[in-house]
Amino acid sequence: MFRNYFKTAYRNLVRHKGFTFINIAGLSLGLTACLLIGLFVYDELQYDRFLPEGEQVYRLYNERIEDTGNEFTPRTPPMYAPTLVQELPEVEQAVRILDIQAKSLVEAAGKKIYQEGGLVADAPFFDIFRLSFVHGAPEQALANPSAVVLSDQLARKLFGAENPLGKELSVNKQHFLVSGVFKTPEKFHLRISYILPMAAAEIPAERMKSWRWQQFHTYVKLKDGADAGSALAKFRSLVKKQIDPVTNRPHNYSPFLQPLREVYLHSASFKMDMARRGNITYVRALSIIAVFILLIACFNFVNLATAKSMQRAKEVGVRKAVGASRAQLMLQFIGETVLLTCISVVFATALTSLLLPSLNAFTGKHMTFDVFSSPAMLLFLLGLTLVVGVLAGFYPALVLSGFQPVKVLKGAVVSESKVGKIQWLRHGLIVVQFAVSIFLIISAIVVFCQVSYLHNKDLGFDKEQIMFFPMRGDNMFAQYETFKNELLQTPGITAVSIGYGFPGDAVAGDGIIVPRNGEQKEHPVTQLMVDFDYLKTLNVQLVAGRAFSRDFKTDADHAFMLNETAVRALGFGTPEQAIGRPLLWDTWDEKNPDSLKTGKVIGVVKDFHYKSLYDIVEPTVLQIYPDAYWKVAVKVRAADMARSVAHVKEVWHRFSPDYPIEYIFMDENFTNMYQAEDKLKSLLWIFTGLAILVACLGLFGLAAYAAERRKKEIGIRKVLGADISNIVALLAKEFLLLILVSALLAFPLAWYAMHEWLQDFAYRIDIPLWGFVAAGLLAALVAFCTISYQAIRAASVNPVLNLRFD
Repeated sequence: MFRNYFKTAYRNLVRHKGFTFINIAGLSLGLTACLLIGLFVYDELQYDRFLPEGEQVYRLYNERIEDTGNEFTPRTPPMYAPTLVQELPEVEQAVRILDIQAKSLVEAAGKKIYQEGGLVADAPFFDIFRLSFVHGAPEQALANPSAVVLSDQLARKLFGAENPLGKELSVNKQHFLVSGVFKTPEKFHLRISYILPMAAAEIPAERMKSWRWQQFHTYVKLKDGADAGSALAKFRSLVKKQIDPVTNRPHNYSPFLQPLREVYLHSASFKMDMARRGNITYVRALSIIAVFILLIACFNFVNLATAKSMQRAKEVGVRKAVGASRAQLMLQFIGETVLLTCISVVFATALTSLLLPSLNAFTGKHMTFDVFSSPAMLLFLLGLTLVVGVLAGFYPALVLSGFQPVKVLKGAVVSESKVGKIQWLRHGLIVVQFAVSIFLIISAIVVFCQVSYLHNKDLGFDKEQIMFFPMRGDNMFAQYETFKNELLQTPGITAVSIGYGFPGDAVAGDGIIVPRNGEQKEHPVTQLMVDFDYLKTLNVQLVAGRAFSRDFKTDADHAFMLNETAVRALGFGTPEQAIGRPLLWDTWDEKNPDSLKTGKVIGVVKDFHYKSLYDIVEPTVLQIYPDAYWKVAVKVRAADMARSVAHVKEVWHRFSPDYPIEYIFMDENFTNMYQAEDKLKSLLWIFTGLAILVACLGLFGLAAYAAERRKKEIGIRKVLGADISNIVALLAKEFLLLILVSALLAFPLAWYAMHEWLQDFAYRIDIPLWGFVAAGLLAALVAFCTISYQAIRAASVNPVLNLRFD
């Protein structure tokens, strides 16, 4: 019996080559998209799952309550970790981590490289993150203040295949001894190339007792069976008791525990995060798209199989006449679908293997798809074949097996009432297919418009032709003014600024004190430590007052500038009214931690975006504070670019010969902020095009079915004088109505989804109404072209042949 089924299936596939090709192509494309997205999603879900006892590890983060809305940051005070260990019996261990934000000059074995991914951590780091060690032991790896632990990748760069234990290494001219080498974890949310002990940071002991200085990332490991909710409630109470007396007011942030395995995908909205970050929203969206494309491919088979069902009516009648039951016929037809799906899976597997390297290059991942060496993957593909085959084949099998043999064998024609008795389902499939396609078109248009907005919005400063690099070496820091003046000794360089807090780079979150009515109230602000040429170099616009000037000796020590948002947040009224208002700042003076800088507001600048457009412009204070300077911004004329860059390198070598220069242009820095959105835009266009293509295959099948069942009508109309355009309009009218229904279904869903996505951005576009119109018209145009092909083909047949059809 099964041999006969197989022969029949093979003959049908060969006999109807066109429909077989369309079916296999549609299913293969759908399965390929599903496999590629599935590999990506699976890879994203694997982060931090390799760590032993990882389910007991949590990251602390703070929810900060601001006037502009709540925000989340993983930056915490240094007292969190020791308090957790000392006061909470549920806590097994806690560790503080500082990220070294800039690349460090690492020297060893005669080699000199700039390396990112440096961390400073407490000794229990490897008690919580139990990484595999290649050399040395994790237990005491960070116990010595002069120790450094390397990743195996960095160790190979510096020492080759040699065991580096006990060898000397310097980081930014500070000397250490290698105490261990760990295997670089691929799916770890922390970027690590080397780890230094906390003592290497040389932070004063008093500073490490702070409850307000939020600069550390804190991780905690709870004891087995400990209740995280209970531990968090106790810790919040402790935090409140410690912070409120210090700030003289209720503190504006509250700690939370984030499970380690949620850090990578559930931290997209966190501010000042050092971790690698995915986005669970994008993962879920891509998963839904994969399911939709696979369903569209299955719907295609349903439509195409139904369209050809009349040609198999006699076969069904004969089989039933000789005793075949409906269950046997359904098994036969579902078996045919499974066979076709199996062929499609083979093609999809080949396509996935072919396209995966390109996907890896696009996403920066190292995903693999080795079917033959992975029994789990083979089982998955087998299960996928059965599920898709049954899903796609059930309805056609139900229709075909329901033909009545007496009527089929007597009349040789299956009435529309039988083939189409569930016609609404077939039409419903087309509606769903094109609703998904229109949804994706609208999403792609909105994402494209938002990404264009991110790249092109006026940020309130000039980021073009600005070289940007950190200062290196004691000589450069000590003589930064001389270094700056030397850079200006070429016509191609128009301005130079040195400071801390340039757009696209690290900024300081701190408080500013406003004296008012005999009281001193502290307000959270962003601090930008600038020099006299900051505004000129970036072309930041002045709204009121004046800029910092060397002509005013008090500007260096007793002057502040605000942005427009700070004027409102501090209650100063208008920018003009803010001029002359007194401010106090608790300086970062390690020798005198209680010192206050007193000064007045001398100017107000227009709001400018020094962070990404995910973040709202915050109240910002600008001040002269040379102790914090570490970055250099050089404004260069485009026409003299090569000569100016060469001049910068030459001056650099004179001031810091031991450090190679490494620079970036500021506009590149901002472009890199939106890489995830750029990739999402590209992926949406690709999958939208794929969904439309696969949906059109389904529409092609339904149009073929309509032309098949209306052959006589078309023949009669042609005899009575109808031309091809009349026939096209006759067949297109029904399907274009389905596209209209699809659009009406897709429009509200797309608006809701895109509205929710845009909420992640502090600055965003209004959803363009023209995008909905364009999506509907594009879908209608593509559908009309698809239908027209079948209609013209049917109308071109000699009407005599149609009328002779029996």
